Amino acid sequence: MDAPESAARDRPLRLLVTGGSGQLGSALIRHSPPAWHVAGSHHTNPRTAADRRLDVVDGDAVRRLVDELRPDVIVHTAYRQSDPAMASVNVTGSANVAVAAHAAGARLVHLSTDVVFDGTRERGGYTERDQPSPITEYGRTKLAAERAVQAAKPDALIVRTSLIYGGAVAGPHERLVTEAVNGLDVGFFTDEWRCPVQVDDMAVALLELAMGELCGPLHVAGADAVSRFEFAQLVAAARGLDATLLRPALSSDQPARRPLNCELDCSLAEMVLSARPRGIRAVLAGAPIRR
Repeated sequence: MDAPESAARDRPLRLLVTGGSGQLGSALIRHSPPAWHVAGSHHTNPRTAADRRLDVVDGDAVRRLVDELRPDVIVHTAYRQSDPAMASVNVTGSANVAVAAHAAGARLVHLSTDVVFDGTRERGGYTERDQPSPITEYGRTKLAAERAVQAAKPDALIVRTSLIYGGAVAGPHERLVTEAVNGLDVGFFTDEWRCPVQVDDMAVALLELAMGELCGPLHVAGADAVSRFEFAQLVAAARGLDATLLRPALSSDQPARRPLNCELDCSLAEMVLSARPRGIRAVLAGAPIRR
């Protein structure tokens, strides 16, 4: 893939990662080439000297930081999933980042989610050509974010992904499995299907995509579609935990409707990526990244 046109070939590429101290943001910074100038932003306290504090809802603050850092590429990972700030961070914050990226002439890679789809498909995965139809409030805010980004920066790359796990520190999905084995009463759905992606695989893929020119939606997720219950079983077994202590449950029995089959068809990503995310079984078996 070609480097962004804005990146001069006689100097290191400048990368800004929003949500830089989060699970994915940290992995992006960790896997960035040493020669790059990399900065990460976070809403709370920065963790490293390269991190900058930023409230993406504050459009003026976003513009000032982008003007100061002059990034060639922005990877926007900052989001909220369930708190009162979800809509403002996901929609307004994404729009602010897109506006600033457009004004600066920076390439933008925006992270979205598989739950922009309603999950009613019985077989196969959703492609980039399928029309989103979210049924959860989180999914609706993420779809609104996609549309706000496309309106402000039509050449942005919008990457939809699935459950992110793994990395230097256990993520929320793995922590929930450990807590369940240790006695937390939680059920893992046997009828909700996702394509979990290992965080380092995802970071490597995003950094490769950041150097290209592809725009519009792109599905990038793990190679295996598994139920949430099977995911929990695999994680428990890999950690030496007793998977028989995990309780199966049905998403379709829940009072609030949830998307069931959110499998993503990643055929397009398979064609353009040289390093492709592995399936969870290959990850836990220690198989190398697919090339």
